[in-house]
Amino acid sequence: MDLGLDDRTALVTGGAGRLGSEDARHLAREAAEVVVLDVDTDGAERVVEEIEDDGGDAMAVTCDLTDREDVRECVAEIREATGGVDILVNNAGFVDAVSRAGEFDDDLWDRDVELNLTGAYNITKEVFPGMRERGWGRVITMASIAGTHGSFGQLSYSTTKSGLVGFGKTLALEGATDGVTSNVLAPSIVVKELAEMDPETLEQFQPSFERVRQATPMKELGREDDVAPMVCYLASEQARYVTGQVIGITGGADLLST
Repeated sequence: MDLGLDDRTALVTGGAGRLGSEDARHLAREAAEVVVLDVDTDGAERVVEEIEDDGGDAMAVTCDLTDREDVRECVAEIREATGGVDILVNNAGFVDAVSRAGEFDDDLWDRDVELNLTGAYNITKEVFPGMRERGWGRVITMASIAGTHGSFGQLSYSTTKSGLVGFGKTLALEGATDGVTSNVLAPSIVVKELAEMDPETLEQFQPSFERVRQATPMKELGREDDVAPMVCYLASEQARYVTGQVIGITGGADLLST
């Protein structure tokens, strides 16, 4: 199936990470020009090199999404190089803060709100008007089953991901008459995502993750390549009538609460 992504520019935030890099590689394989944006310069450049070695078209941009001036300057640089962002994948976020509410680290709460939620706002604010002006755009925001169902010990993560659900739905309403769609993905636990937690925290909460795996009808956790194909579909011409949706990629884990 031709997804119609050639001549489209796709910006992936957190593009050096495990989920973001997989999204970037899949979009490049569909002939999109991919902007790999991350605060990790070396990581972003490695992903670009992988994409180019595979015959794709990509550029790396170093940007701190919590710094609004930096975001404005980076988007201006991207606009100059590409003509404008057609597809925005709001992927950047922290997932490593794990503690019960009464013991939660205030600094980690502030950090997660600043990147996971406000960071998505900062970058979207800069690219959304251009999509509306050109009459075509796709915003795909990465939430989580933790944002739709809660997650024990992940107060800041669950809260910010829940906020992104309302964020994505509001964008869908605001872009609907201008050819701009906005959808939210809510994956369950992704295996390699756990590697981003420090070993002590991971060991403490591993039993909870194992319970999730056992309770998931498919009896396995997700992978990055379970998520990226849906990103490509939502970015495509074929998904023009899909907007304002929260799509679970969960192996059926969300059925447990129905």
